[in-house]
This record gives sequence, structure tokens and C-alpha cells, in this order.
Amino acid sequence: MVDYRRLRLSNLTSPEFNHLLPALYWPVHGILFAAVEQLRPLAACHPVWCPLDNLIPFNEWFLIPYLLWFFYIPGMLIYLALYDTAAFRRFMYFIIATYGVTLLVYLIYPTCQYLRPTVFPRDNFLTRLTIAFYEFDTNTNVCPSLHCIGSFAVAFAAWDTPRFRSLFWKLSFFAMSALISVSTVFVKQHSVVDVFWALVVCAAGYALVYGRKKPAAQPV
Repeated sequence: MVDYRRLRLSNLTSPEFNHLLPALYWPVHGILFAAVEQLRPLAACHPVWCPLDNLIPFNEWFLIPYLLWFFYIPGMLIYLALYDTAAFRRFMYFIIATYGVTLLVYLIYPTCQYLRPTVFPRDNFLTRLTIAFYEFDTNTNVCPSLHCIGSFAVAFAAWDTPRFRSLFWKLSFFAMSALISVSTVFVKQHSVVDVFWALVVCAAGYALVYGRKKPAAQPV
């Protein structure tokens, strides 16, 4: 286990802590994503839709796994940073590669969706929370889905570290990542098309980062 009590800005590049350097991508991604969001108005974005979207009803209960995504990724980052620095690096390399490609797609081919309901079938806490979340999260730059990519990034990282290599944990992380991905279409944040292309990006990222992986070092 890494002792972060000794971490200082001056020793960030030392062998003990330089595994954290790829994590500097997170603020860079946030800045670039915000810039891309502001680059083009909604009218300039290409709507994403497929017939299957119309067959999927809005269901506010899927907001729960959808919001779990905001804890799912940080939770895995913290675990790997503490217990498996080699897997932490690979996790971040996957994020950098897949999120970077996705931002490039958003820049070249900006997308949007018009799937959000204007009238909700029920009035309860979750539907009101969904309305509030719609105001926070725009309906632009949706394809591929970063929500889906980030979810499977966690599953791949779990499979990569010895603690979670049992069949039980592999299936559990896969199921959670799949549930979070499915939740995006039930809360009408994404089209099925967005999820499909996210899985394509995930497959390419997995082959690039984990397909050529050398034997894993012992976790720290």
C-alpha cells in the first residue's frame, strides 16, 4: 500500500508517486470537454436517434445506477492508487485513449439528442431529480457515450487487478457496468446508438491497453 503521507509536489515524479502523473489528464479533460460544449450551438449538432429508442420507455428508477457512475470511477481510482499502481496506470491510459478519441469525435462531428420527455409519466422524487439533472447536463456531445466508456473502464481495471480477478468479481463489475450503460437510455440521456459506438471505442481501447499488456507487477 502506498504511503501518500510522503507525497509532495516536489516528489511527484519520483518512482514512488509518478504513477499519479497520468491522473493529471482529468482536469485537462474537464477543460477540453467544457470548451467543446461551448464551441457549437445546439442547432449545429447532428441529432442521434434510432427506432429502438422509441421502444425504450423513460424509467426514473434507472437514475440510481446512472448517478452511481459518479462514484464508480473515483472509487476504482482510489483503490488502484492505494493498492495496485501498475493497474492504476493502465486504467488511466485507457481513459486517456478512449476519452481523448471521444473528445476528438465531439469536435469533428458534434451530436445531440431529443429523447428527453417533456411530460413525465409520474411525479416523484426521482423524476424531479431527473429534471434537475437535465438542467445540469446538456443534451449535446452524446455519441459515443462517455458514461458507457467510463463504466467499462472500471470493469476492465477491476479485471486487471488481482483482488478482483475471481469469477464473482468479474461478473459483478461487468453487470454493474452494463447496468450503468443501460441506464443511460432509460433516463433518456443517450440513444442506443451512443452506447453502441461507446462499446466500439471500449473494444479498441481494451485491445490497445490491455491486449498487449505485459505480465502484471505485484500490487504495491
